[in-house]
Amino acid sequence: MSIQQSDVLYTAVATAENGRDGRVATDDGRLDVVVNPPKALGGNGAGTNPEQLFAAGYSACFQGALGVVARNENADISGSTVTAEVGIGKNDEGFGLIVKISAVIPNVDAAKAKELIEKAHQVCPYSKATAGNITVELAV
Repeated sequence: MSIQQSDVLYTAVATAENGRDGRVATDDGRLDVVVNPPKALGGNGAGTNPEQLFAAGYSACFQGALGVVARNENADISGSTVTAEVGIGKNDEGFGLIVKISAVIPNVDAAKAKELIEKAHQVCPYSKATAGNITVELAV
C-alpha cells in the first residue's frame, strides 16, 4: 500500500556524481562517500558501492521492523543482529539484485525466531518496496 505525499514524515535526500564510480552524499552532510565498483565487477574496489549501501539500509530497517514485531509479541530480541547480503548479477533485463536477510536472535528458540523474521518481512518498508521485484531469502 502506497503512502501519499501528505503522509511523509521524513525525506532522505542523496545526490550521486558519476554513478557507480564517483561520489554520493546526503544533503545534510551526514553521508559523503566515494563509490566505486567492487573488484568482482571490474572496479578498483577503493570505495563503497551501491550494493553495500543498500545492504546497510535494508539490515537497519529490517532490525527496526523486527523490534516492532517483537514488542507486539512480547519477545526478547536483545542482543539480536540482522545481516543483509545483497548480490548483483545479470538477468534477462540487464542486471538484477538478490537479497538474503539473516537474523540472529539469541533469546528465542529457532521456531519463534523464524516467525518473528517472517512477520518483520511483512512490515519492513524495504521488504515492502522490494516485494515482487527481487528475490529475498530469510534465514535464522
